Amino acid sequence: MARDHVVVIGAGMMGSGIAAMGALAGHKVTLVDVSLERAELGKAKAIDCINLRRDNDLVTAQEADAAVMNLSCDSDIPHAVESAFMVVEAIIEKLEAKQALFRQLDGLLPPEVPICSNTSGLRITEISALCEKHPERTVTTHFWLPAHLVPLVEVVMGDRTDEAVAVRVRDELKKWKKSPVLVRRDLPGQLANRIFQAIIRESIDIVASGLATAEDVDTAIAAGMAMRFPVWGPLTHLDAIGTNLGLSVQETVLPSICADRDANTYIKDMVARGDLGAKTGKGFYDWNERSIDEAIAKRDAFIIETCKVLNKLGG
Repeated sequence: MARDHVVVIGAGMMGSGIAAMGALAGHKVTLVDVSLERAELGKAKAIDCINLRRDNDLVTAQEADAAVMNLSCDSDIPHAVESAFMVVEAIIEKLEAKQALFRQLDGLLPPEVPICSNTSGLRITEISALCEKHPERTVTTHFWLPAHLVPLVEVVMGDRTDEAVAVRVRDELKKWKKSPVLVRRDLPGQLANRIFQAIIRESIDIVASGLATAEDVDTAIAAGMAMRFPVWGPLTHLDAIGTNLGLSVQETVLPSICADRDANTYIKDMVARGDLGAKTGKGFYDWNERSIDEAIAKRDAFIIETCKVLNKLGG
């Protein structure tokens, strides 16, 4: 049997978006879940993702129609992976479940087929710990939510990953209209989340100290630095202003910003009170007065328009 399929195991929110992008790249994609019914639900979500891109002129109608035809479903892992040239795991974020799946896949697949995990927080070294045959072909492919819109994918090498495999996976994802980055060490938070957590840490500290409200912190980021980030990263910024000026600013500002190694007591107290954010109605904001659905729709609309601009700029 020809190995011409991308197999996505886990047909939930992330798996369906990943499947959509693989299908739009021209690949046959099989969505796998514990039951055929759940896999079919994932396929329907993947079609919604494809249609969203079509409706917003990110793909043509012909590309969307072809992608929908590329999607299929299965509930039998051994059968599904018989035709796989690449497997992406997107199941529950539990180490034991991922380890068991990777061990099964390691026994089923020939050594040239990479086994990828969409994990956002676990180390691929630990996920692949039970792979005895070919752990060198295991790699993290962390798609950022929503996977069908955000270009970033973090390709993370584990302690036993062959760099050539990681490079091959990265280059494949470029064909999916993704912007993959290669992360050569398997550390908590991978790459982008390490940066994001530093921003979150300082944001929480600013609110906790009374320097500004949550709304003003979000506004300062969204209307300031975030407006440049799609085409102007922080290291480009330093080169543009001069590293000597950047050093001067760091020496002035760093001594006064948060450098805690533990989570701020402000958010710990919120969690202890049961203020868990939108799902409980209150977090940093009162979600009884705001709509998280409207916030998500606004986020996605902005990402879509940003993608259009980046496409025009060749980014």
